[in-house]
Amino acid sequence: MTTTQETQEKDVTGATIWLTGLPSAGKTTIAHELAGRLRAGGHRVEVLDGDEIREFLSAGLGFSREDRHTNVQRIGFVAELLASHGVKVLVPVIAPYADSREAVRKRHQQEGTAYVEVHVATPVEVCSVRDVKGLYAKQAAGEISGLTGVDDPYEEPESPDLRIESQNQTVQESAAAVHALLTERGLL
Repeated sequence: MTTTQETQEKDVTGATIWLTGLPSAGKTTIAHELAGRLRAGGHRVEVLDGDEIREFLSAGLGFSREDRHTNVQRIGFVAELLASHGVKVLVPVIAPYADSREAVRKRHQQEGTAYVEVHVATPVEVCSVRDVKGLYAKQAAGEISGLTGVDDPYEEPESPDLRIESQNQTVQESAAAVHALLTERGLL
């Protein structure tokens, strides 16, 4: 005999929703809008923000290809762990390399955990105008180098589960598109 709580827990489907794109593409803004919608629908939600992960989980890592890969794998591990316990995990992280993202997807597949890749495909010209953190201005002034999509590579996903062009729609419309995909996939 199962208790009501055990029955409810069995009905909870976790998933990792990975939002990849250039700096200032709108990944985090969309993730927080979607998180609000999901919480309002009674879902358990966590947002694993790339900047926060770098500060608390990956402190000490630089921005070399190897360090970026390590960072993405750490985030992917935590995301899969949470998702396997019924949490909708929103991951707004640049994750510039296709092989790093593919390794995260494979980990989820091996564990039987749902994984959705969303490419927030905002052009670099739009991102540099938004410049939320001032990174593009610092790069242009020669204060920093290795900015993803400018003087460091960003490998766009070839076949993401969803591609969002945030410059052509509102944050609410972008979040609604992800929500619709999750519904279509039976994850809500």
